Amino acid sequence: MPRNLYVTLPVKDLERSVDFFEALGFSFNPDFTSEHGAALVINERANVMLVSEDFFSTLSKVPITDPRKATEALFSLSLDSREEVDALVRKAIAAGATEGHDPEDLGFMYSWAFVDLDGHQWGVFHMNQAPPH
Repeated sequence: MPRNLYVTLPVKDLERSVDFFEALGFSFNPDFTSEHGAALVINERANVMLVSEDFFSTLSKVPITDPRKATEALFSLSLDSREEVDALVRKAIAAGATEGHDPEDLGFMYSWAFVDLDGHQWGVFHMNQAPPH
């Protein structure tokens, strides 16, 4: 049976974070959205729950990490083309993100990264499906 994935991320300003990801073209599931958090839809089986830091602190017994000072995780999204990778990262930067690393072309994979408004690192990549020469 296929399972759903929900990753929960603390954010300082929920409304600002929702606006940021909407500017990148993402949508939110209203069935899993409240004043405490919003469900960012990645696809039909994966969501990122953006929740206020106050609410997040009720979900965990350990302190919230400041992702600008220590790496909590790297979040990666696969896209259908290099052009989509470039477009998404450019939209993120225009919406207030910073560049995570320069674009990198390894031949079989193209990637670029951004750091969102709360310091979470997002890698965006395209895997080349063409057979090797």
